[in-house]
Amino acid sequence: MAKDKTLYTCTECGATSPRWLGKCPGCGAWNTLLETVAEASGGGKNRMSAAGGQYAGLAQAQAVMPLAAIEATDVARTPSGIEELDRVLGGGVVEGGVVLIGGDPGIGKSTLLLQAMDALHRVGLPTLYVTGEESGAQVALRSRRLGLEASQVNVLAEIQLEKILATVEATQPAVCVIDSIQTIYSDQLTSAPGSVAQVRECAAHLTRMAKATGIAVILVGHVTKEGALAGPRVLEHMVDTVLYFEGDTHSSYRLVRAIKNRFGAVNEIGVFAMTERGLRGVSNPSAIFLSQHSEPVPGACVLVTLEGTRPLLVEIQALVDGGGPSPRRLSVGLERDRLAMLLAVLHRHAGVACADQDVFVNAVGGVRISEPAADLAVMLAITSSLRGRALPKGFIAFGEVGLAGEVRPAPRGQERLKEAAKLGFTVAVVPKANAPKKPIEGLTIHAVERVDEAMNVVRGMG
Repeated sequence: MAKDKTLYTCTECGATSPRWLGKCPGCGAWNTLLETVAEASGGGKNRMSAAGGQYAGLAQAQAVMPLAAIEATDVARTPSGIEELDRVLGGGVVEGGVVLIGGDPGIGKSTLLLQAMDALHRVGLPTLYVTGEESGAQVALRSRRLGLEASQVNVLAEIQLEKILATVEATQPAVCVIDSIQTIYSDQLTSAPGSVAQVRECAAHLTRMAKATGIAVILVGHVTKEGALAGPRVLEHMVDTVLYFEGDTHSSYRLVRAIKNRFGAVNEIGVFAMTERGLRGVSNPSAIFLSQHSEPVPGACVLVTLEGTRPLLVEIQALVDGGGPSPRRLSVGLERDRLAMLLAVLHRHAGVACADQDVFVNAVGGVRISEPAADLAVMLAITSSLRGRALPKGFIAFGEVGLAGEVRPAPRGQERLKEAAKLGFTVAVVPKANAPKKPIEGLTIHAVERVDEAMNVVRGMG
């Protein structure tokens, strides 16, 4: 098959060049020329008529329908056999859906997908695992380590896009994994695998194939040193679902978070533990993020945070210590700028001064908390550490704190409180707007409107 002609197009102004140049001949920008496939000449079709402004080509107008006349059917899902992965995907694998999963090297992407492919094959779905980074023998060796000795998952070691598409057409799998998209190249482009043009073109062809045939495609993506997916940002726009692997490679726990999902909740997380037999779902992830203290300790406060649709109990720890002329403010798992703001609110509206103290705040278990509902728990943990007095046993708190010292409600407060009660917590300080209309068995709830009111409630418990 003859190669299509390629052009180099500027991402800034759209100017084209037959060869790569460091500087765009149109706008003068540096390193903006990217390789693209040159479109075939249209021979005068689809030109705008100067008189009527209508298309004068061979394209025919298509029928349109009002939204009310279109039947709204829910998408069918096939469970992958791994409960935590299904939770992140929104219930299972969608026919014709394209999933992009990224994460640091060695964090467990290939391991999880190999386990999922084996589980899908066991329920009767034909699967294909395309590996561009390893040989078939290496994949087989990993499957033996995972205890999948009798696995019938079909494996293809190939990096050329056209051969992969021909194999998919011949074998007709229900689910196809491409590991990884950065290793695949198309003969239509002359650039190396992993380049922006190759990644974009190969992902576009695979997405088009998935939508046309109904085959679910899972793409593995490399990440940059900053943690973002490598390649063009359009890659994330093309696919239906974007998943990120989070967690420290030195820890046995991994989090899979949905950043984008057209078929489910965004920011949903699945929690896994890395074992000798691969990744195993954690049914009660709150146990990971809670420290096991025999007795309450100063500077610790439990927060009920919300990750997607899942309430999680996370322990917030604070350490306030005598600082020097330049006191430090350090937070792990929480926004540092927000910590500085909370310390100012604590001083102004609750009379708790930490201006000359070092303040360290940590979210236990390596979890990252981005929601403002953690504000109240952070402030109570800081105050507890400063005064050297532990919060009561079985104590939880959540709520956003404003600059005026008010405590604002957190979304889905009832679910947070019910989850805390289910795990045996007995005392809660929450925003007044989140106070339940009916009492929750076993849970004493103190509803507050302002920060100083919350501090007085906690002080009265001591």
